[in-house]
Amino acid sequence: MTPAIFGISGPELTPDERAFFKEADPAGYILFARNCETREQMRRLTDDLRAIHGRDRLIVSIDQEGGRVVRMKPPEWPKYPAGEAFAKLYEAAPASAIEAARVNAEAMAIELAHVGISVDYHAPFDVRRPETDDVIGDRALGSDPMQVAALGRAVLDGMARAGVVGCLKHMPGHGRATVDSHKELPRVTASAEELETDIEPFRTLSSHPLGMSAHIVFDAWDADNPATLSEKVIGEVIRGQIGFDGLLLTDDIDMQALDGTIPERGAKALDAGCDIILNCWAKMDDQQEIANRFPDLSDETAARLERVHAAMGDAPDAGKAADLLAKRDALLAITEEAA
Repeated sequence: MTPAIFGISGPELTPDERAFFKEADPAGYILFARNCETREQMRRLTDDLRAIHGRDRLIVSIDQEGGRVVRMKPPEWPKYPAGEAFAKLYEAAPASAIEAARVNAEAMAIELAHVGISVDYHAPFDVRRPETDDVIGDRALGSDPMQVAALGRAVLDGMARAGVVGCLKHMPGHGRATVDSHKELPRVTASAEELETDIEPFRTLSSHPLGMSAHIVFDAWDADNPATLSEKVIGEVIRGQIGFDGLLLTDDIDMQALDGTIPERGAKALDAGCDIILNCWAKMDDQQEIANRFPDLSDETAARLERVHAAMGDAPDAGKAADLLAKRDALLAITEEAA
């Protein structure tokens, strides 16, 4: 099995993709808006992906947070708020905010599960600061580590109720980045003591089976390499200080924060201690080279992947989502009442 999650070019598999995926056997797949047209089309696509190797338990993933980060969009699917909505409610009514985040995540995950999605790269556990770049911005669940952890736990719990596995991202924290890592490499100059604030939410949820690294240089830990490519950050901070022993994915390996060819980046990430290369853009040449260079999972990665598979569940009754959304809206209305 190739230690990679691959993208798909369109709303259905091409013959070349089907043949390649059969041979390469990637650890999973990621869908984008180009792959999400209707419920029926998505179900056919995800069923096709599972049929390639006959696996029901398979990472079929998506970035579906709400707000700006959505791949399954209206009018085919409901609109969901960004994390900031729950952060604002937390200021007025913490318990209500936690419940709102939970039921919102469960409703969203029901939609995901019924089209065959098993993993959602949600929630961001990045602690927002005044200087935080807008790439995080209103996606953040707050500026207080305890609040971020509480709301993030609610998101993970809500998705789990619908059989979908959430993700701890972006370890060890994207909140201090002042540029967009999709476009350039952020550098954080905060001290190790100051960075304790950033890693606290991840440490609180460190037993979760799935996480994602950040393409950010942290001078206090490794001034020469971004976290994704840093043996020191992954080994000493993510695995050590945070205590995360789950399946660690790279953030999208295609992002402009990283240098070198895509396969070169992937090699550095695996050497540094990441388990899986997240390769999103469905470029066949890159995917083939990754599969050729890295044909097998390590035993440790295979065991971590199995824990992710074990956390997947069956989709609940789709009709439940409407009641959950009504409850969410009633809770979010408290923010306006308290203003």
